[in-house]
Amino acid sequence: MYKTIAISLLSIALIGVSIWGYEEHQNKRALFVKSENHYQKAFHELSDHMSSLHETIGTTLATSSDDQLSPQMIDIWRLTSQAQGSVGSLPLGLLPFNETEEFLNRIGEFTYQTAARDLEKKPLTKKEEKTLKSLFKQSKELNQELNDVQHTVLTENLKWVDVDQALADGNEPKDNTIMDGFQTVEDKVTEYQETNTENSLGKDVETHKFKNVKGKPVSENTALKKAQNILQERTEKGFEIQKSGKGSDVDAYNITYGSKQKNAHIDISVKGGHPLSILIDRPIHEQKISLNKGEEIAKQFLKNEAFKNMEVFQTAQHDNVGVYSFLYNEDGVRVYSDAVDLKVALDNGEVLGLSARQYYMNHHDRKIKKPKISEKEAKKKVNEDVKIEESHKAIIDDSKGKEVLTYEFVGTMHNNTYRIFINANNGKEEKLEKLTDSI
Repeated sequence: MYKTIAISLLSIALIGVSIWGYEEHQNKRALFVKSENHYQKAFHELSDHMSSLHETIGTTLATSSDDQLSPQMIDIWRLTSQAQGSVGSLPLGLLPFNETEEFLNRIGEFTYQTAARDLEKKPLTKKEEKTLKSLFKQSKELNQELNDVQHTVLTENLKWVDVDQALADGNEPKDNTIMDGFQTVEDKVTEYQETNTENSLGKDVETHKFKNVKGKPVSENTALKKAQNILQERTEKGFEIQKSGKGSDVDAYNITYGSKQKNAHIDISVKGGHPLSILIDRPIHEQKISLNKGEEIAKQFLKNEAFKNMEVFQTAQHDNVGVYSFLYNEDGVRVYSDAVDLKVALDNGEVLGLSARQYYMNHHDRKIKKPKISEKEAKKKVNEDVKIEESHKAIIDDSKGKEVLTYEFVGTMHNNTYRIFINANNGKEEKLEKLTDSI
């Protein structure tokens, strides 16, 4: 009889373990599919943006009217920004794509600086026309390389997450097609930098390092406990942790979590145990807290993680989720490179997202000098048709990637809102942005 009972209990235990194992497998599979879809979407968008970029440059070359050049240059600048955004959504922190990102950045800076001047009074020079022709040819070649990678990924059913996982483990992926394809793109861009575009588009932006990742190295167990605390999970069930692979921009623990209720990915730096990024996916229910209350939760989170002198820059709400962008503020000067973004669920106040890599990459001690021109003098440099509604002092990166002190003006013209940055030392317009309703 006891033998029969023991066998029955063992059978029940085995069934329970099997069900638990199946649920774990399903949760991990769901996270796998979600990540893969995200990567594929980002890559297809990158390919589309590069195709549009090539076509727009071609249209610009064919334009004979000077008054049409400026909006077309702005279109090129917009497309390069969108392409850079797509690149940022790919698992390319582990892949060689730095030169390509920099190439896109220099195209954007070149077209923006060109569009900012009066092209009717100062039309394109022969050198600038030559640069555009080079960009037209180069964008076509890059677009073809990306199309080749896209075609191979689709026809051979390759998975981005396989590459991401293998590289994070410090291993070579079983199929190197994706890596080889991007390396080909990277090699071509390196060739371009050795030709006439280097002088035309400006010097390389200084490579940023993670200057503010400080503290003693933390163990894998400590990082896991940190992730458990962020997710408010008491046990290690559902967690997986691995260390970032060789070539990553910062040593970090990559932690994933999966359960019936939520899936999550958290990156925590090895040095100091700082959360670099948080992404939590779960159903969002009926809103119970206000956007302002969500802001207070976001502020408290930053305070708990030892972020100092951060001020809210923009807020928005999307589908019962509060989105908050913070900038570091030093003695009344907003520092745009030291930015942190958070997402807070407005159903229960849970922090769903954090992007702090930009902050840790750029933050450092600065000695901010007094501006050489007054705010009143700087305001005269703004288009007189712009109705200025607010102003600030701000540090931004100029066209060469160097930090510059500016006066920041936000104003409206023709039912559009613009942010304009005027150099606080020489009165030059450094940057102009058209603002949208969301961040």
